[in-house]
Amino acid sequence: MLYDRATIHVEAGGGGHGCVSFRREAHVPRGGPDGGDGGRGADVVVVADAGLRDLALYRHKRHFRGQRGGHGEGKQRQGASGDELVLRVPVGTVVEDLAGGVRHDLSAPGRRAVLARGGAGGSGNKRFATSTRQAPRFAERGLPGEEATIELRLKLLADVGLVGLPNAGKSSLLSRLTRAHPKVADYPFTTLEPVVGTLEDDEGRQLVLADIPGLIEGAADGAGLGHEFLAHVERTSLLVHVVDVAPLDGLSPWDAFATVRAELERYGAGLEERPFLVALNKVDLVPPQQAEQLVAEWRDRLESHARVCRDPEPVVLAVSAATGAGLDELRLAVLRWVPAPPPAAAADGPVELAEHTVYRPGDDGWSVERTSDSSFRVHGAAVERLVGRHDLDNAEALAYIEERLKSMGVIKRLEAAGFEPGHEIEIGDVAFALYPGVAQQ
Repeated sequence: MLYDRATIHVEAGGGGHGCVSFRREAHVPRGGPDGGDGGRGADVVVVADAGLRDLALYRHKRHFRGQRGGHGEGKQRQGASGDELVLRVPVGTVVEDLAGGVRHDLSAPGRRAVLARGGAGGSGNKRFATSTRQAPRFAERGLPGEEATIELRLKLLADVGLVGLPNAGKSSLLSRLTRAHPKVADYPFTTLEPVVGTLEDDEGRQLVLADIPGLIEGAADGAGLGHEFLAHVERTSLLVHVVDVAPLDGLSPWDAFATVRAELERYGAGLEERPFLVALNKVDLVPPQQAEQLVAEWRDRLESHARVCRDPEPVVLAVSAATGAGLDELRLAVLRWVPAPPPAAAADGPVELAEHTVYRPGDDGWSVERTSDSSFRVHGAAVERLVGRHDLDNAEALAYIEERLKSMGVIKRLEAAGFEPGHEIEIGDVAFALYPGVAQQ
């Protein structure tokens, strides 16, 4: 079974705490602070691995947590940073953060994206020593790592997609055109997952062909496994409509073709604009003259249906997977219609990062809200990180927070909103009384 979809939860490692320590050695009185910094937590990253074919690695394990950074120690010993947690996925996987809306397309081997960033380590008390604060007795806590719920969706990297109704003979054609060995049987829905094979020309150029499981009416709305099947067609450069020359389930060959075209158009993603050719399959069941007549009729009909066929010269071929008739022409047509990749441009360095989005806060990155006559709330990631890093029961740490809020302009903004010493301030999940100018005395 092909596992082409998975939902996982990732949590990056938290940062290590800074250390409160003072140098203690014989004959060295008042050695001063020497607490080390905490290490950074491990990032959780995803990397496209050419050796993987599906998402079976995430069938049972769905939760992944990065390593926490080490805590700082005395003698200015820094905590170790957590080792990066690498999650491997097949090439062609689309990675999406369901809450943040950030999307990465890992369409080349080695492409990588950061799913969750590790928390920063806290600074030790050595960092807070100044000419007026020579013996700080506080240090920062490490920040927690980011966490996210991630959806992984695999879309096959195929050049050509074989589409058609169930039992149209797509698997048989794929097995004759390539070295693939799909399951072939005389009943609908024999193929329950996409199968790929490689077609090669005389010059060594290779194309990947995908046998997409049979589409039915309503596939674009999710009927059967429509969405899962259609998603694998999105990356193809050419579609081959495989049509059985005999009626299937009461549908004429043209109606069968029109049904598939309608589902491609309803699904969107530009599939209705994709170049295509038509392979009239199983022509060994009709006389040769009738096969030639069918090809001529289909070409005329496609030319008169511009809404259905958007190509200037419709290509219609009569083929038979059973006898091999028309397969050489089909191979040549596929190789001719799929454009050769452009030569790789020289790059200054290796390109391995997936597309990403950078978010930057506007203005000061924080705001002040008055919630009652004697309480205020400050919103903003910067001030929340500041408060989250320190122990509010520590008088020195509280004085340092007040000092930083003043330098950031938060105190001035609070006073403009009516703040007075002793009023309650809410930042993040904590609330405390603030006495500007009093705590430092």
